[in-house]
Amino acid sequence: MSSNKRRIVIIILIVLMGAFIVSALIRGFDHDGHNEGATDTSVDAVNNSGASHESDEAAGNIESASGDQNTGEAAGNIGNAPNDQEVAEADQEVTEASESLIDPDGDTLKTRILVPDGYERTDEEPSSLGEFLRNYKVLPDNSPVLLFDGTAKPHDNAVCVFDMYLSDNDLQQCADSVMRVYAEYMRSCGKEDKIAFHFVNGFLCDWSSYKSGKRISVSGNDVSWTDGGAASDSDDVFEKYLETVYMYASTLSLDKESRSIELSDIQIGDIFIKGGSPGHVVMVVDTCVKDGKKAFLLAQGYMPAQQFHVLENESHRADPWYYEDEITYPFTTPEYVFGEPCLKRPVYLAGD
Repeated sequence: MSSNKRRIVIIILIVLMGAFIVSALIRGFDHDGHNEGATDTSVDAVNNSGASHESDEAAGNIESASGDQNTGEAAGNIGNAPNDQEVAEADQEVTEASESLIDPDGDTLKTRILVPDGYERTDEEPSSLGEFLRNYKVLPDNSPVLLFDGTAKPHDNAVCVFDMYLSDNDLQQCADSVMRVYAEYMRSCGKEDKIAFHFVNGFLCDWSSYKSGKRISVSGNDVSWTDGGAASDSDDVFEKYLETVYMYASTLSLDKESRSIELSDIQIGDIFIKGGSPGHVVMVVDTCVKDGKKAFLLAQGYMPAQQFHVLENESHRADPWYYEDEITYPFTTPEYVFGEPCLKRPVYLAGD
């Protein structure tokens, strides 16, 4: 073979070998690239699964501790709804407020419900209605409100329940509970001669007449006294007297026996009332003050007849106090909305 032909063959072999090497390198690069892609895809799948698990754990952590800020921020990026951290912090505040204002071991109104930070209970005379209510016994913490037939009230919104007598008939409702408080108080402190309530028709039913043996006679809309019973001031006779009042008095008569007052003048024993058939009434059972501004507790009976109980404040359920600055009309309580100013003071203790 001539030298020229040999040179051509060598060049061709070099070119072929170069092409083979380049092809091999390309195949190797593609192979590695596909492996990396497969690996990345697999990691993404694992991360997605792990993220779901971590999210579940994060949600669990938020329920028990509100300090996971990163999780909260991540949740906060989804729309404008409250994030999990904010909800947890709010729950924590509610728990702390509840623990600070409700003493489950307290057995009176005053010892069960504490005053908010910076507030002090208003000064009350030792023999006043205020002290009577503050020292009224309450049932054990978390006791349900019972109806007159002994069943638990549905949709219970009570902070605590007064240990107050309730008969097994459907009579002691909202206005009746308020009148009972006044009657019990006056009987307990030597003011029995003041116990007297008007019926809806205007008839005055006084305890002094009833305990002397007089009873009422009803003919249509006319009511009068008659001699029909034995003289007695026993507890049983007192209960029969109150039941007579319950039958013929209501928010209509209680409203007429009360005078309007300003919110700044609110005191224990005052009422928010809407006279009607039916109407409703809630009673101020305690007050406290801070920098001249008052807060107060409300209690009620209701229909059907049920135990007298302190109401929660639905604006801040863990704190049952109603604050002077937050009262506007319509004034909403858990079971009734008072549409217009209706704060009044019963006249039963007028002159004291």
